[in-house]
Amino acid sequence: MATTRKKKKPTVCLVLQGGGALGAYHIGAYQALTEAGYTPDWFAGISIGALNAAILAGNTPEKRLGQLEAFWERISRPGTDIDIPPFFAQAFNSVSAQQALMFGQPDFFTPRPVNPWLAPAGEGATSFYDTTPLFSTLSDLADFDMISKGAARLTVGATRVTDGELVFFDSKTDTIEPAHAVASGSLPPGFPATKIGEDHYWDGGVVSNTPLNGILDLADDEELLIFMVDLWNANGELPQTMSEVLWREKEIQYASRSCEHIEALVAKRNLDQILATSPEIIASQQVPDKTSLSVGKKIDIVHITFDPLQGHIPLSDAEFSRRSIRLRRDSGYADMKQAIEESPWTQDNEGLPAHFYRRHRDGSWLEKKPQTKLQTKPQNKSQDKSQDKSQDKALDEAS
Repeated sequence: MATTRKKKKPTVCLVLQGGGALGAYHIGAYQALTEAGYTPDWFAGISIGALNAAILAGNTPEKRLGQLEAFWERISRPGTDIDIPPFFAQAFNSVSAQQALMFGQPDFFTPRPVNPWLAPAGEGATSFYDTTPLFSTLSDLADFDMISKGAARLTVGATRVTDGELVFFDSKTDTIEPAHAVASGSLPPGFPATKIGEDHYWDGGVVSNTPLNGILDLADDEELLIFMVDLWNANGELPQTMSEVLWREKEIQYASRSCEHIEALVAKRNLDQILATSPEIIASQQVPDKTSLSVGKKIDIVHITFDPLQGHIPLSDAEFSRRSIRLRRDSGYADMKQAIEESPWTQDNEGLPAHFYRRHRDGSWLEKKPQTKLQTKPQNKSQDKSQDKSQDKALDEAS
């Protein structure tokens, strides 16, 4: 029987990935999380995740879910939550997505009156849609003064256009306004860059579609329990049609970098721990130029990912029908509820400080344990053998 760790309450973080209309999955995930008593202390998001995170952070806990629901009601059209036969879902979703591309979404974005290819140089020539309505929507549904006062921490990521740097805006050090969340979702060429200060920003997903590395860089010396809710799955079936090819391409594009970042960050923190607690490795001079080592704080990352629903299309991320919003929300609720019920992070798993639990499509959990074995050069054969033994022993014990 698994034992549980009895320690002080960690900082609970909710990390929301970008993915357009797929972001309705976040609603259900948040609902299940809070019903289980895991009220987030820190929200972070990129793109649609930043918009959802801003609304959650900008309201008191009892109002958060209602305001998030109101947001998705406002940016979708009435009369689009209808019962249809499963075989008709793909056609229905295609019509819905084409409607968004042609007419935009209410209180979100509207088409430019002049095609940007024909417009004079300037903002109107840099995007197909205008996001002005989104500023008002966010101002109506989120209290940005509350965010500044720090009731809950908020971090959003956006890409600075002029140098390509992913910049994280954090309510602990920055005065967050609607523009910061809009900037995080300003995906070109659909949306124009958003100005903050003297700089212009595009969607954070242009560089990285998850704000996890921002949270880890900004966190103080505290334990973290991070619920990471993704909308794109790096694992999938071999496509059999052109529609499946286009969808699979998007999944890989937006998911693979997320997985790589997580595993690299976990491996680095675990390696730091091994070096800090294994003086024989450091004394062997196999770790050159290492000037300071410290024991890392405990970090548990729980990763759930949206799986495509029946009838999905390559433009599912632009398909905002209320029917699809409801189904995606239900999926997020079910997945997070399962994660809470199984709680893999509560098992006695001492040793390395960072753990990454990923939920598979079949519902099983896998704890990722990235390789942390040091790559070293021997000083002489006899010394190399003894150093390898001590290094392997330290790594095995830590694992």
